[in-house]
Amino acid sequence: MSEQCREQAISRDAPDLAAIEAAAQTLKGRIVETPVVPLVAEALKPHLPGGAEVIGKLELFQHAGSFKARGALLNILDFSDAEAGHGATAVSAGNHALAVAWAARQRQVHAKVVMMKTADPVRVAGCRALGAEVVQTDDIHGAFAEVDRIVAEEGRRFIHPFESPLTVLGTATCGREAAMQMPDLDVMVIPVGGGGLIAGMARAMKLLQPNCRVIGVEPEGADSLTRSFAAGSPQTLEKVDTIADSLGAPMTLPYSFAVARDHVDELVRIRDDDMLRAMGLIYDGLKIAVEPAGAASTAAVMGPLKQACAGKRVGVIFCGSNIGEERFAALVAKGRGLA
Repeated sequence: MSEQCREQAISRDAPDLAAIEAAAQTLKGRIVETPVVPLVAEALKPHLPGGAEVIGKLELFQHAGSFKARGALLNILDFSDAEAGHGATAVSAGNHALAVAWAARQRQVHAKVVMMKTADPVRVAGCRALGAEVVQTDDIHGAFAEVDRIVAEEGRRFIHPFESPLTVLGTATCGREAAMQMPDLDVMVIPVGGGGLIAGMARAMKLLQPNCRVIGVEPEGADSLTRSFAAGSPQTLEKVDTIADSLGAPMTLPYSFAVARDHVDELVRIRDDDMLRAMGLIYDGLKIAVEPAGAASTAAVMGPLKQACAGKRVGVIFCGSNIGEERFAALVAKGRGLA
């Protein structure tokens, strides 16, 4: 089978509406149906597209502080009793590790998560508080190697941060909620790390609001999906360089790439400075503290998408907020100091 044919076959395995609805029912009462809020605060208005109605989905209020809890819990609930006995493992800059730690605790499964030494100490402490064992490595490439070792030697089931049908199905439930809470959108803007969030959300949005344009946002220093779209196949970055560690996946992979490719209309890249400015504006306007990744959608609407979104009904997502108060304060101060 050619690579193109294989990817077409993979994309046909994207969850259908019945599967998304069933997953939503499975998660009902177990996860938070996060609210949406119109971005009408005076601190935000001058920076938003003229005449646009911008609405934010507050997924930072999800269990474990990000959208990741949805897919992590679907994966944990899928464990056989034998797999549950061996435990779970994951690799993450923080949000996925926290989500797996939280989800594993719901089923009394032991979790061992691999995180980089640069991970926010708040995230590391959060994983340990949830009962997970934390292993730290020097970089993301070393983290994936370590998790491979753990799987081979300990028999734990690996929960991938984005390359899994169950993980994408979990993010599709977030897209389903967004589509139901924010009807008749012209544009939905979604941040991109490895591609799991945008793959699932875009699939659900296109099923429920087929006329909505789905736009992905990547940091300039972590643009693996942009490069993959251009090449027509999943690509790996030699280097990741962005303040948004939650969006710092070093590669795209076949399943999430194929689903995203078939449902995402456009990708844009933003600078770290855009996210830093947006963090401060979001705090001033909404009094919520988002990590850089959580500000990415809004940063794009205020920046490269400002003209395209003028006069439109636009959805954005605050995807997470696992950040220590000292780091948050330092990043916001830096953003406010930019010209």
